[in-house]
Amino acid sequence: MTMNKIARSLGLTFLLAAGTATAQHAAAHGGPKDAKVTPLLTQEMKDIPGKEVLMITVDYPPGAADPVHRHDAHSYVYVLEGSIVMGVKGGKEVTLKAGDTFYEGPDDIHTVGRNASKTKPAKFVVMLVKNKGAEFFIPVK
Repeated sequence: MTMNKIARSLGLTFLLAAGTATAQHAAAHGGPKDAKVTPLLTQEMKDIPGKEVLMITVDYPPGAADPVHRHDAHSYVYVLEGSIVMGVKGGKEVTLKAGDTFYEGPDDIHTVGRNASKTKPAKFVVMLVKNKGAEFFIPVK
C-alpha cells in the first residue's frame, strides 16, 4: 500500500469516527432530535492556535424544531433548500430561504431554529469556528 493510500485511509477513518462521535454527541446531549446532523469536516486552524472549524449539514423534516441552545462558536449558516426560521435571544426571528445566510455569535442563545414548513423538508450547512475540542451544541434551560 502506498503512503498516499495509507494517508487517505487514515483520513477517511478519522472523518468517519469524528462524524459518528459528533452525531452521537448531539443525540446524547439534547441536540436536535427531529433534525439529521451530518458532519462534513473538522479542521484544525493551524494559523489560529487552539481553534478549529466544524462544518455540518442539518436536515429538517417538515415541522422539525431545535430545543433552545447555544454554540460556543461563531456559527455561519447557509440555507441549501426549503425555508427555516432562526432567532437569537434579543433579536428578531427571521425566515430564511435557499441562498440566505444567518450568523450566531459565541454568546448568543439560539431561541428559535425550525423548519418554516409543515409539509416540505429544509436543509442548511453550518460552519462553526470554535475552540479545539469544545462542545458545539449546548442545551440551555
